[in-house]
Amino acid sequence: MAIRLKIPKPASGARGRKGLLPRDPIVRAALLAFLSVSLLLAGFFSYFYVKYDRIIEQRFRGPVFTNSAKIFAGPRVVRVGSEFTIRDIAAELRRAGYGEKDGESMLGSYRVHAGSIEVLPGPESYHSPEPATISVADGRVSTISSRSAGDLAAYELEPQLVTSLFDAEQRSKRSLVKYDDIPKVMVDAVIAIEDRRFFQHSGVNFLRLAEAAWVDFTRQRHQQGGSTITMQLSRAFFLTPEKTLKRKLIEMLIAVQLEQKFSKQQILEFYANRVDLGQRGSFTISGFAEGARSYFNKDLKDITLPEAALLAGLIQAPSFLSPYRHPERAQERRNTVIESMVETRAITREQADKAKAAPLKLAPPNVEASDAPYFVDMVRDTVISKLNEREMNEQSYRIYTALDPELQRAAAQAVETGIKLVDDQVTKMRTKKVKIGKNKYETTVAPGPQAQVALVAMDPHTGEIKALVGGRNYGTSQLNHALAKRPTGSIFKPFVYAAAMNTALDGSTAVLTPASTVPDQPSTFSYGDQIYEPRNYKEEYHGDVTLRYALALSLNNATVKVAEEVGYDKVADLAKAAGIATVKATPAMALGAYDATPVDMTAAYTSFANGGVRLSPVLVNSVRNAQGDVVMNFGTDKKQVLDPRVAYIMTNMMEGVMNFGTAFPVRARGFNAPAAGKTGSSHDGWFAGYTSNLLCIVWVGYDDYSDLRLSGAQTAAPIWAEFMKKAVTLPQYADARAFNQPEGVVDVQLDKVTNRLATPSCPDTYTIAFVAGTEPHDTCDQSGSVQGFFSRIFGANSEKPLPPPAAGGNPQGTAGVQSEGDPAKKKKSFFGKIADAFKGDSASHDKNTPPPSKTEDSGAKPQ
Repeated sequence: MAIRLKIPKPASGARGRKGLLPRDPIVRAALLAFLSVSLLLAGFFSYFYVKYDRIIEQRFRGPVFTNSAKIFAGPRVVRVGSEFTIRDIAAELRRAGYGEKDGESMLGSYRVHAGSIEVLPGPESYHSPEPATISVADGRVSTISSRSAGDLAAYELEPQLVTSLFDAEQRSKRSLVKYDDIPKVMVDAVIAIEDRRFFQHSGVNFLRLAEAAWVDFTRQRHQQGGSTITMQLSRAFFLTPEKTLKRKLIEMLIAVQLEQKFSKQQILEFYANRVDLGQRGSFTISGFAEGARSYFNKDLKDITLPEAALLAGLIQAPSFLSPYRHPERAQERRNTVIESMVETRAITREQADKAKAAPLKLAPPNVEASDAPYFVDMVRDTVISKLNEREMNEQSYRIYTALDPELQRAAAQAVETGIKLVDDQVTKMRTKKVKIGKNKYETTVAPGPQAQVALVAMDPHTGEIKALVGGRNYGTSQLNHALAKRPTGSIFKPFVYAAAMNTALDGSTAVLTPASTVPDQPSTFSYGDQIYEPRNYKEEYHGDVTLRYALALSLNNATVKVAEEVGYDKVADLAKAAGIATVKATPAMALGAYDATPVDMTAAYTSFANGGVRLSPVLVNSVRNAQGDVVMNFGTDKKQVLDPRVAYIMTNMMEGVMNFGTAFPVRARGFNAPAAGKTGSSHDGWFAGYTSNLLCIVWVGYDDYSDLRLSGAQTAAPIWAEFMKKAVTLPQYADARAFNQPEGVVDVQLDKVTNRLATPSCPDTYTIAFVAGTEPHDTCDQSGSVQGFFSRIFGANSEKPLPPPAAGGNPQGTAGVQSEGDPAKKKKSFFGKIADAFKGDSASHDKNTPPPSKTEDSGAKPQ
């Protein structure tokens, strides 16, 4: 049986239709456009997906945050008898990375007992793994003992991290934490304010993005962000902060890939260690652990609800919300985070109200210079000149420096305080009253450069630079003024007088001592075809003066005369041996006309402070690998520049500068420890000084080389005084003793009138140090001439007594002579003027009495 099927015929309008695309050209064009865009988007997506998949794989293949060299400060020394508590030592060890339990940290651990703390260095410690027990009683260290060495006098704690270096430009401070170490209150705060659906979405919260886009559109400005925590992490690791549609799409793509590769806990751990929380000086505060340390000076695990809310709030705009600069903004943002935590039911309303009522409790703000940015730059230059920078970073080398963090903070505070005093003096000089009409005046302040500053502090017996400030603000200027060459001014003069003291030992025909005399009067000095005419400050001259007094009052003409008599070449040779390489044997050299850096001059002054041995500066002690093995050790270069006896004589003379000379303002500012020093003025202000255990030099001046028009006593000395006052309160520098007198030096009492040996008949005396064998032998009551400096050289005899350095009274038969006429206009005799000039020139003079004259350095130049 056959079956017929009837196939319907197409409608007449459809018979002529051919192909898959519609006949309508508009529809066809739209379809082609859609297909093209789809293919383009698919290609775009595929290209960037593959590209960033490789980038992510490469970025997270190795350690995420540890591939950088780290710079550490010098170890803090705990000594028997020093002021410490168990809590202080434990906090110091925690900051260094020690754990409270064995095996918690490869650096080491500690155990707290009743009245003592046991320190257990680990395999990666800076020290050998020899444990020690530190006992404390009544706030002081009573004993220190180790298992093998027994009782110890001192013990070095683990060095503190200063910074991690990634490259020449970037610097950050980061303390790494694991997810399990992040307290729940911190996680809750971040989730509440940054990404409430973090644990639900797959990297992108499309609802939040749409909401943010709608708010921005309706209000015509960017007001809300729609980025999830994963998207923020994508941007931080892989993208620039530019705001474009392309970047946002790539950010979403990377976020999805990160969610596919890592767990939510891993992503939050990356975020907790990477997020930026502001600036500390010139360093970026990276991560919540470093944020807790920087803002609250505590471990992350110990933070409270208000503190966690503040850190979480800073993520949005760390600079704008800085609690130090904008506390009201920071507190308002913190309270917003707390309210968000209530909304997410992380805390109760009662907890929120209590937290919102809490004030901002912040650690003291760190001054820019307290983080030693200029010092860090110098350390980097030092190590990369000897080691490969890439290898150093990739293998996480540890760079152990000589920096003392406490002393660095003292330096930063002294500079901040002192430079304000300089600014005030400069402003006062530039302020003028200008007449603009009848009985009308206008006060104007002339424009001009801003004074810059440098401070270098060194251990004079090791050469270690313990603190360094290279400028008033690293963020404004990275020029390190501690390395800038400037005319040294009168801090060079001690090298002139040291060359003079050397005549006692080098076989010179004319032996000069601190009691030798030299004329201080207007003089012209010839050198080759040049004429040099130095002038004293305010054109004040003192006639014949002792060398000790000429240095104390920084008398220019007398100093050049000493250099001429000793020999310019001998002075130059001594200065070069001390490391002042640019000097030339000219009269101008004697007044510090040639350049040196503050670091150069600090090293040069170790020749005086270290028994005649010059030490090269030490920034870095050791470079080690991540396991603590030594890669390279560094040390100082030693050079005997002066005989120890001459070095002590110079220290004794510079004590006079401090106690009754141009450096007396240091004493007036309350620094009373035994110290020696010298002021200096050229275009700039200088001060160089030292105690038995700390040497410091301060420089103040303008970058454009213009004249500061202020002396070193007015500018650099106050900064030095403030720094040293803080330094001697620290346990490691508190033991500033009288300078140790070497064998071969004798102290002699001289009569102030004749500069001869004192006897009971000449009770007005002062004590002065001599190289044994060069002290005077004639007594004050013997007849005969005073054989001073020039009488010995030229064989001349003089019956006139030398002017006394007494604080009161005049030399007999000299001071009372006056010209006839009006008593108010009567003039003192020549010796009367000298007597006035010498008031106070005595080692036994009360150091709290102001110096007799403001005589300082003048900038005389060769003609």
